[in-house]
Amino acid sequence: MSAARPLQNRVDPYGALVAVAARGALMGNRGGRFHRPDQTLGRRRWTSRQWISCLCAFQGRHRRIWGDSYTELFFLDEPTALAAGHRPCFVCRRADAEAFRRAFARGGGRSAPEIDVVLHRQRLANFSSGAVVRPIAELPDGAIIERNGRPYALRGAALLPWSFFGYGAPEPRAAGERASVLTPPAIVAALIAGYRPRWAEDLA
Repeated sequence: MSAARPLQNRVDPYGALVAVAARGALMGNRGGRFHRPDQTLGRRRWTSRQWISCLCAFQGRHRRIWGDSYTELFFLDEPTALAAGHRPCFVCRRADAEAFRRAFARGGGRSAPEIDVVLHRQRLANFSSGAVVRPIAELPDGAIIERNGRPYALRGAALLPWSFFGYGAPEPRAAGERASVLTPPAIVAALIAGYRPRWAEDLA
């Protein structure tokens, strides 16, 4: 597919797949191949519960995007991937994945398959019932919310308007403000427990 017609493989914080020119700082997949031979999508958006986020470069490996293997997806950064329900990969992002696993269930720990079961259930709940509404003051850095119909990432005292091409100018949080939280509840809990997501500048 030409540069004028990018693949429908850029992921937004809602988990939707969109065709835009921006690539992003992380790659990932949803358990296997669901694109068609002509590099388009049908109705399927995943093949298993294993939704992961990966490094774009790892051990010099080269891939033909949307070739005969899995359906490669791309994210602006890790807060975006987490909002869409993708956890770190245990192969190319082992240290991040182990830190995430520990934070996911602080003190107890979980295996990757157990994490995938929890996240898939919460992704489906978001798709069917809508995001959970919470006070913004309760939310950690790296969580993504919806405000005035568009996604914002929380970082420090600011809300950062999200786009496929990067974040806009910071906006202040309003006292007592509540918002729909796009990041799944279990991932919000992991962020509160200490997991530090990798922003685009951390992955450059």
